[in-house]
Amino acid sequence: MSGNTTRFIPSDQSLRGVRVLSVALNLPGPAAVMRLADMGASCTKLEPLPPKGFPKGSSSDPMGLYAPHAYAQLHEGVKVVQADLKSDKGQAKLHGLLAKSDVLITSFRPSALKKLSIDWTSLHAKFPSLIMVSIVGAKGAAAEIPGHDLTYLAANGLVNGLNLPSTLFADMAGSSLAVEAVLKALWQRARPVRTHGKGVFHEVVLEDAAAYLALPRHWGLTLPKGSVGGAHAGYAVYACIKGRVAVAALEPHFAARLAEVAGIKAAKPGQDLMVLPSTRLKLTEFFAGLTRKQIDALASGHDLPLLTMT
Repeated sequence: MSGNTTRFIPSDQSLRGVRVLSVALNLPGPAAVMRLADMGASCTKLEPLPPKGFPKGSSSDPMGLYAPHAYAQLHEGVKVVQADLKSDKGQAKLHGLLAKSDVLITSFRPSALKKLSIDWTSLHAKFPSLIMVSIVGAKGAAAEIPGHDLTYLAANGLVNGLNLPSTLFADMAGSSLAVEAVLKALWQRARPVRTHGKGVFHEVVLEDAAAYLALPRHWGLTLPKGSVGGAHAGYAVYACIKGRVAVAALEPHFAARLAEVAGIKAAKPGQDLMVLPSTRLKLTEFFAGLTRKQIDALASGHDLPLLTMT
């Protein structure tokens, strides 16, 4: 079984010769593997056998079931094989792949890893040079508690009201941290010191990834009184004719240029126009009378950070 539907050509060859094996399902692990493959690594994914009643060769990854188009992109250039890791035959297949791999990426809970004999202690004894990156939801005992992107974001104050977040922030940030962990481990293994040639273990915690993304909020930047949370009139979204415009005139020179273009003048020298309610009202009226094409022309003609949207 192969996940690629078109010829895959890595964008660079930074990791050429590095062999990655993944048993990670859903999004964070496969997204990390997608990035590693894009760097030239040779990537293989070992999935469980499909559930009973599914056609032979069907993906058993939840992403392959509820979002096949996303699954296809995530696995472009990745060799996908299947086995039952609870069986002796499946374990033999896993060990055969591990013997030829530099890196293993997992996303099971620690107890599941131990049951399948793919925990770090078991594998390091058999494959002493193997790098293992384990993606978990939370640290320590909390890693056994079920969770998902939404719960990790909620734990860090990133879920507002009853609205779902606009993307899977914790999963995607976690995938980047997993790539970072692989690169760090490869560097550690290559160092001419005590770790030279030896395997390295790194744990990537999705709740920590969410906490990292939440830092601007923790600092107050994205709260309503923060400069990028609503307090600055030059950093906001306004309605225009048949659309919207994202305005990011945060720096003083951009803010001054925006005010000049919109015909907004300070009542006294040195006044910060962008914190005044009257400025927001004037910018609301200004953009409401313009089409997206007119705003695009203003952006290019006056070197302003404006982006129109439907």
